[in-house]
Amino acid sequence: MGYALQQVQEGGEPISTKALGGFGGRSVLELVDDFDGDTYRTVYTVRFADVVYVLHAFQMKSKRGIATPRHEIELIKSRLRDAEAHHRARISEERTKP
Repeated sequence: MGYALQQVQEGGEPISTKALGGFGGRSVLELVDDFDGDTYRTVYTVRFADVVYVLHAFQMKSKRGIATPRHEIELIKSRLRDAEAHHRARISEERTKP
């Protein structure tokens, strides 16, 4: 996952990347990796041109196939709102620097 996130930071899109449904397009993406019989996902956003926010990383333990559990989606939505607020504050702070 670390190498894939480095590719994202450098403007690339790793082969294991796919859009996470329910977020309108390709601004919230997930990396999927299988290791030792388990599946791991890392969700990030490229909604902002100058920064990548990792919103969540977790091991899939779904009992219903490959669907992302609702509580994970809600956590991702909450963290996306936090990332948007953090980014706005960061931009505002940069504009007020002398």
